Amino acid sequence: MNSDEKEDCECAPPQAETSPAGGPDREYEEPEIENPEASRMKRAAAKHLIERYYHQLTEGCGNETCSNSWCASSVGFNRMDNNAAAVKALELYKVNAKLCDPHPSKKGTASAYLESSARSNSACLNRKMNHKDVHSARDNFKDVNYLTEEKVYEILDICGEKEDYSPLIRVLGRVFSSAEGLVESFRRSKPHTKEELKSLQGKDEDKDEDEKEAAACSATAMEDDSPASSSSSSRLGEGSSEKNDVQKLAPDEVSVDIEAVRRVYERLLSNEKIEAAFLNALVYLSPNVECDLTYHNVYSRDPNYLNLFVIVMENSNLHSPEYLEIALPQFCKAMSKLPLPAQAKLARLWAHYSAEQIRRMVETFQQLITYKVISNEFNSRNLVNDDDAVVASTKCLKIVYYANVLGGEIDMEHNEEEDEEPIPESSELTLQELLGEERRNKKGPRVDPVETELGIRTNDCRRPLIPFEEFVNEPLNEVLEMDKDYTFFKVETENKFSFMTCPFILNAVTKNLGLYYDNRIRMYSERRITVLYSLVQGQQLNPYLRLKVRRDHIIDDALVRLEMIAMENPADLKKQLYVEFEGEQGVDEGGVSKEFFQLVVEEIFNPDIGMFTYDERTKMFWFNPSSLENEGQYTLIGIVLGLAIYNNCILDVHFPMVVYRKLMGKKGTFRDLADANPVLHQSLKELMEYEGSVEEDMMITFQISETDLYGNPLMYDLRENGDKIPVTNENRKEFVAQYAEYMLNKSVEKQFKAFRRGFHMVTNESPLKYLFRPEEIELLICGSRNLDFLALEETTEYDGGYNRDSRIIKEFWETLHSFGEDQKRLFLQFTTGTDRAPVGGLGKLKMIIAKNGPDTDRLPTSHTCFNVLLLPEYNDVEKLRERLLKAITYAKGFGML
Repeated sequence: MNSDEKEDCECAPPQAETSPAGGPDREYEEPEIENPEASRMKRAAAKHLIERYYHQLTEGCGNETCSNSWCASSVGFNRMDNNAAAVKALELYKVNAKLCDPHPSKKGTASAYLESSARSNSACLNRKMNHKDVHSARDNFKDVNYLTEEKVYEILDICGEKEDYSPLIRVLGRVFSSAEGLVESFRRSKPHTKEELKSLQGKDEDKDEDEKEAAACSATAMEDDSPASSSSSSRLGEGSSEKNDVQKLAPDEVSVDIEAVRRVYERLLSNEKIEAAFLNALVYLSPNVECDLTYHNVYSRDPNYLNLFVIVMENSNLHSPEYLEIALPQFCKAMSKLPLPAQAKLARLWAHYSAEQIRRMVETFQQLITYKVISNEFNSRNLVNDDDAVVASTKCLKIVYYANVLGGEIDMEHNEEEDEEPIPESSELTLQELLGEERRNKKGPRVDPVETELGIRTNDCRRPLIPFEEFVNEPLNEVLEMDKDYTFFKVETENKFSFMTCPFILNAVTKNLGLYYDNRIRMYSERRITVLYSLVQGQQLNPYLRLKVRRDHIIDDALVRLEMIAMENPADLKKQLYVEFEGEQGVDEGGVSKEFFQLVVEEIFNPDIGMFTYDERTKMFWFNPSSLENEGQYTLIGIVLGLAIYNNCILDVHFPMVVYRKLMGKKGTFRDLADANPVLHQSLKELMEYEGSVEEDMMITFQISETDLYGNPLMYDLRENGDKIPVTNENRKEFVAQYAEYMLNKSVEKQFKAFRRGFHMVTNESPLKYLFRPEEIELLICGSRNLDFLALEETTEYDGGYNRDSRIIKEFWETLHSFGEDQKRLFLQFTTGTDRAPVGGLGKLKMIIAKNGPDTDRLPTSHTCFNVLLLPEYNDVEKLRERLLKAITYAKGFGML
């Protein structure tokens, strides 16, 4: 074989020089300033040596008499798995351990990573074709450093004719393992004509190729070019700046021809051997890309660098098992290093993708997260937050999440105006500064930097491309240590990642736990500040928000007290709530507060009071626009709702979803009427769809009427002189929008602003708006409406001598399951203090049934603070049923047993 032929057949980089001792010759010299090129070459050489150690540990050198204890061919060598071998290879490299030379018998195997594989591959080719064919085929493509759709098809056709796909595999390996080559590939040009597209798509499908030869070449295709690709990728942006045309592109465009990339993948991925070339190339590409983004700021020099990520993410096989072990985790780590503008540009680009394409990318990252979670044992000592692959894929998933938001139905116009008057600061502020306790979050609630870069909020999205629920990863939620994660969230250190910064991946139960920690820590902080304040001022202050109320005057007592606190010192609202009913002996460990909120809500939402109207059809409450109550009353109601969230209590309130959207800063629109007033929504929808003449047939104007508290009609002009402006086919869209604006916003503007102000007095420093969407806020306040008592039975614990198999326990559950829906709610109210299930359902409720003595005529009792049911051991099921029904039916008030 002549020298040219030998060069063409080589599939591995040159072997490193070896010392006489058999190990690689690596001298450690004094550190000196090296140029970037020399540094890159050293990295490539080190990488190659580590790979040789790895294959020595996994395959051996082929010499059956080898005496190297760290060679798989030596006698007595203990085999190890791939992960252990990778770690050991790095250790051997560090200590300059002995490295075996490949034995002549080691041919045609995965030892193609060694230089001897060049000769063995050459022998394989000689059996398939003569030297002249090899030379001509390889010589035609060895200078191809980037690809176009036409070039791929050209090489594919030539390889198909010769039934040898190794040249194509080699080219794919070289280009897809080089950042510079991949960035320059598949650039957009003038659009293809229909004839050209037909010609490209009509090419013959790939023919069968020699499996053995293709496998060997796909494994070695990238090795030959790894030093060059390492250095060239780092130089990216220097030589290619002249070709940089990204300034001419829109914010949501890239210079790569995405449709061409998809067609190429569709043609090539059907061939398993060619697919292996993409896999191996990605393994080599990712570390160099990560280095470029981390240390060389390559994106700022050449924004076309983003093409690389666009091309790789079009690979529809990324979620397959072969990628999950090494290739995809490394690529996610590289992608997570993208600067904020690059992430935003990717999100804008992907926002134009279809729902199925977005779902494919979501499934790719979700599958990697799930694979890593179930293949590791994460706990309080081995945190999932420390797993680089899980963290990196979550960061990548965030980009797809915002693409999903941008690509959906967006409403960025209808935003609630901010409160004109800022929420008054606590009188403790000066003292806090003196004590070094700066008030938290002075700059307002946390905002995701990607949201800021994109100029959009999650709440602006009325309907995403795919449901938000598809971004939740349940296995991750199960292993996440929320107390640790919350600490990382508050500290905001660079070396510790918090999944609370990516709330889309967390379910409502996990986020509620994070909010609980935030609320409790805030309570303890306020308590500590109060103690310090009393030391400085020399007067005794109450570390709790203490409310003493009369059961018969609960509204007057509670709201007057809360109004005084809101005016004098709003910071007291963030203390732990402690309720005491006058004349009752109950000690508030949570249960008394639950009943307090239940009674307050029943009174406030009583239609006879007139603060809210009740719709019998929807079973929903709405603000009464003609209420006689002042704004302060609505402010106090907002405080009550905020206190319920802050103290982890569930309320039996029934608001349409638009109320929670408005609390999150979005105004109500026509589509919100479907939930708030379905009859009006249907009428306006029919008006919009009416095919006849609206003006002549319906004879309506821009003046509408409603009734006040006493049933008197009130007229309102949607436009000036609205009674003189007819609604026509041309202006009916405006009429519908103005009608909805009046009903949901203008008519209740004063009442709702006061209500929102009270709510924010308690929650303004909370991560509530950052973590939760409007529908989750409703779940947080109202709990789950689905009462699954079978799930409650599964999670209930027993004490005092009872267990799951006790006779009385079996009879108890049979009795409870036979109750009607109303009786079940009464039992829940009796045992827990509320008739609603917590976030996540009854399965998340930790109820305890404890033995309360032998058979007796006494009724069952409960500790609602701790969800404990005290149940005597009744002799028969009839007595159990009668005693239990009486207890839950007449359960009012608190007393000492």
